[in-house]
Amino acid sequence: MKILVPVKRVVDYNVKIRVKPDGSGVELANVKMSMNPFDEISVEEALRLKEAGKAEEIVIVSIGPAKAEETIRTALAMGADRGILIETDEAVEPLAVAKLLKGVVEAEGPSLVIVGKQAIDDDSNQTGQMLAALLGWGQATFASKLELSADKATVTREVDGGLQTIDVKLPAIVTTDLRLNEPRYASLPNIMKAKKKPLDKKSPADFGVDVAARLKVLKTEEPEGRKAGIKVKSVAELVDKLKNEAGVL
Repeated sequence: MKILVPVKRVVDYNVKIRVKPDGSGVELANVKMSMNPFDEISVEEALRLKEAGKAEEIVIVSIGPAKAEETIRTALAMGADRGILIETDEAVEPLAVAKLLKGVVEAEGPSLVIVGKQAIDDDSNQTGQMLAALLGWGQATFASKLELSADKATVTREVDGGLQTIDVKLPAIVTTDLRLNEPRYASLPNIMKAKKKPLDKKSPADFGVDVAARLKVLKTEEPEGRKAGIKVKSVAELVDKLKNEAGVL
């Protein structure tokens, strides 16, 4: 079985985000970038399936600028087998990402695609679902547990009411949630070995996909500072303040 894992290069989750002075977006110059945390979980799950004898090859794919090669190399250092970089300097929206991934899936023929449920930069939470629709494959989103058999994936997923376990016929799309696993760290020897692992470079044009933006960001603003709270002595006082001061009742 072959597993395909898309990964995205995003601002590191430890970095405090700063908005550009002109409000045109988020400041990315001289900012530490790393693999999207949900994608790290996807890579880790694919590695565990391979170690359990459920998969033979793990292919990593990323869509982004040339520097996204570093993100792929990180996944290769964790233990993935090879990588594909679809190079573009455009900010690619979820639908275009799904169309590009569809092209990769058709070329590679994986039995399972494990996708992070969302990226921490735009929080769209759309790519996995769109990819499943374009391919006509079954999907299981927000996975907190994944088990594979010969022809199906059994997924425990997180829903509003708690947990739900479903079976999805392979080939399928699975999107990962935070509680699925704890990603491993790449060792120094594996980091060195990753530099020699194969990485193919392609462009959106190779898949006939137009990645031009369909959405326009009018302005980006930082959220207002949170005001200090107060303590009230009774429910009556709370209701009075909500009604007469906050104006929410």
